Amino acid sequence: MKLHPILLSLTVAAALLTDSSLHAQEKIRVVILDGQNNHNWRATSPVLKVALEKSGRFQVDVSSNLKEKDKPGSLPTVPFPPDLTKYDVILSNYNGAAWPKEFQHSLDTQVRAGKLGLVVFHAANNAFSAWPEFNQMIGMGWRNNKFGDRLYFDADAKPVREPKGKGLGAGETGMHAFKVIVRDKEHPVTKGMPVEWMHTPDQLVHGLRGPIENVHVLATAYSDKAKRGTGEHELMLWTVAYGKGRIFHSPMGHDVGSVRCIGFLTSILRGTEWAATGTVTLPIPDSFPSPEKTSSFSEK
Repeated sequence: MKLHPILLSLTVAAALLTDSSLHAQEKIRVVILDGQNNHNWRATSPVLKVALEKSGRFQVDVSSNLKEKDKPGSLPTVPFPPDLTKYDVILSNYNGAAWPKEFQHSLDTQVRAGKLGLVVFHAANNAFSAWPEFNQMIGMGWRNNKFGDRLYFDADAKPVREPKGKGLGAGETGMHAFKVIVRDKEHPVTKGMPVEWMHTPDQLVHGLRGPIENVHVLATAYSDKAKRGTGEHELMLWTVAYGKGRIFHSPMGHDVGSVRCIGFLTSILRGTEWAATGTVTLPIPDSFPSPEKTSSFSEK
């Protein structure tokens, strides 16, 4: 039976719309790497997984590099090391023993080629000080002042680069709520965020050290001396260009309370999307924290 030309056109249009809709809903494939950390990865990885999946933008696996006698966390995991060709982006919640050389090489090669994004938060930047490529990828990590340069913003909002061997090494304040200041309002990750927003109680990390190459600062926070801080504006969100690859980095996220901060999680979700694709479609939620008030995510 032949369709009337108008019906045929409508049928073709419907098919094209369906195909376009399916394509638009293609999920970004994320693998969370954990299993060793001096922080509670068993508590924070589940929050990250739920938040990523609830956004509707991501398909999430977890791969845990466990110590010999350790039991896995509550999350279903894929074996470690995972096949990185199956993913668009890694979210590292890992600080422990060195990964196998073959896995390091695979990660480095794929990130450099732009086939794989990388997201690092809090203690994940403590890891792998002896892996030169990783230090390039994260820009700065938890290292002493002899390891590399330090970057912070002064009171006039000007970036200051402190050379290797001078000034502080890595450190942190005690737990307290603090205000995050967006320094680049036009970057896809931070576009639409309030210029200032209040982060739930967390350690404010300072004095991170590294090669600081191809680093782009998105946000800072004032490190109050009364809280054992530096009196300077320390970096809280930044990106790194590594070959053709994209890395998103935040030193926030010490514990499950700070990870549940909607400001932090929105940054991580949008940073993960950007690291994987170079663009951001996820909106800033209505529940995003204000300059005066924190806001927390519920997994329910």
